[in-house]
Amino acid sequence: MADEDFYRKTTLADEGEPQDAPLPPPVTPQFIGPYKIESLLEKGGMSILYLGSRPGTSEPTTIKVLSPKYLSRDDVIQRFLHEAEIIALADHPNIVKLFGYGEWEGGLYIAMEFIEGISLRQHLLRHPISLKQAIEIIIDIAYALCHLHTHGVIHRDLKPENILLTEGGAIKVIDFGIAQILEKPKEDSAPEHPKVIGTPIYMSPEQKEKPEEVSYASDIYSLGIIAYELILGKLCHGRIHLSLMPKGVQKILSKALQPDQKNRYQDIVDLIGDLSNYLHSSNLQKDSMPSDRLKEMADGVNLAFQNLCPASPPLWHGLEFQHGYHRGDLFCTLWYDFIIHKNQTKSVITFESGDSSIEGTIYTAVIRGIIKSKVSSSESAESLLLDLSRMLMTDQLPKGVQINLLNLNPAQETLTFFSTHGNSLWIFRKGHNTPEILSTLPQLIGKEENPSFTHAKTAWSKGDTLYLFSSSPETLPDPGEDSRITILKKIIECKDLPLKEAVAQVLNRIKRSPTSLFKSKNCYLAGIQKL
Repeated sequence: MADEDFYRKTTLADEGEPQDAPLPPPVTPQFIGPYKIESLLEKGGMSILYLGSRPGTSEPTTIKVLSPKYLSRDDVIQRFLHEAEIIALADHPNIVKLFGYGEWEGGLYIAMEFIEGISLRQHLLRHPISLKQAIEIIIDIAYALCHLHTHGVIHRDLKPENILLTEGGAIKVIDFGIAQILEKPKEDSAPEHPKVIGTPIYMSPEQKEKPEEVSYASDIYSLGIIAYELILGKLCHGRIHLSLMPKGVQKILSKALQPDQKNRYQDIVDLIGDLSNYLHSSNLQKDSMPSDRLKEMADGVNLAFQNLCPASPPLWHGLEFQHGYHRGDLFCTLWYDFIIHKNQTKSVITFESGDSSIEGTIYTAVIRGIIKSKVSSSESAESLLLDLSRMLMTDQLPKGVQINLLNLNPAQETLTFFSTHGNSLWIFRKGHNTPEILSTLPQLIGKEENPSFTHAKTAWSKGDTLYLFSSSPETLPDPGEDSRITILKKIIECKDLPLKEAVAQVLNRIKRSPTSLFKSKNCYLAGIQKL
């Protein structure tokens, strides 16, 4: 094998996989240990990943199961359980959390935190990264390594595929299948010819040549390769040219990537210190490229998305309010907010531009600003809706807008609902399993100076629970009814759970369903119960 081929290959210990006919696809179990299984996530060579929920909380959980064909292999079983023990040692915000592990009727399992996001490799291939953002990501990974090293753990397979970037921008280090706890080797414990395991591109020289001599500095070398790729803005495939790096980081990377580990950083804390000093120095500004401004603008747009879609629900007296949001593949053109009017009624408004481009995001942000400036003088939901219609009349969007407005009047125990697209509100009366559907016909807004709007109105009593769902405007011809039925079925399946868990489960099932209509769409779901 040519050297170049070796560096491109993922080298794991030879599992001696049987050459029998391929096994049939695994049947998704209902439970694995105490965890209820929702769906199959991924089938790998040695393991199968399922999406489950934690008992008592229904929190989404990743369940990793050892593939049945390896249940007779003591060495593979030992490595699988070893991974769980390693994760159990690591309690850090930048490391995947362990919930439990053990035996079940189908073999062995590990229950871990479900992380919604993409791998650093995918992020690197899809998104531009500014120098500042690259350094911040490297420091976060380094903090995770620092925690591991403090507990005597060497990761040994650090690479972009084993680092996840969550939807909120947090770093999570995963996959401890070949991690090692550093301790004094026992006599005759090392094999005569240790196997090379890991990913060659990111391996230190000593890990390739003498796997038994890895140290903390070996992880630092791997992080140096990742740092090089992040700053370069693309995968390097094992080719390192430090002259391509900004001057301020060349010395840092050179020390991290020394072939002789004795000349490398010996402690990850020293690397963190040097990177932090660079991050807050004038050298970073000097080294930044003109394109970094555009990349940082993209980061600013992501921050704007967070302002359009607040994470925390309102704390309204006499109501339990829970909600969740899924950002699809489109730009975030959805805005939702919570309003208290002068007449003391409360409103939930959702607004979405029909333009799914960045222009739609900007337009939605402008509308948000205007509406929020009028909230203090808004007498009622009706007056707010009238103001909004007049604004839209003077500034029409070619693709229109979608608006839902739910107004709650706790004093009169009533609610009213308005929707431009005929969306539905579902109400589960206390003690009833069948929902009451509240909807209006599609209505035009922004077309007349003094429009007349049709609202649906109903009583709302103690113990009643309602669900409001909003999604990106549909692009298929009249698919709305099918969409509403899909959502309603998911709500009915989860309605007996505590409200917070029910909302989270409904959104999660929508996103994870193989045939979901909403995977690529911006979706918002609110659940409100009158106490």
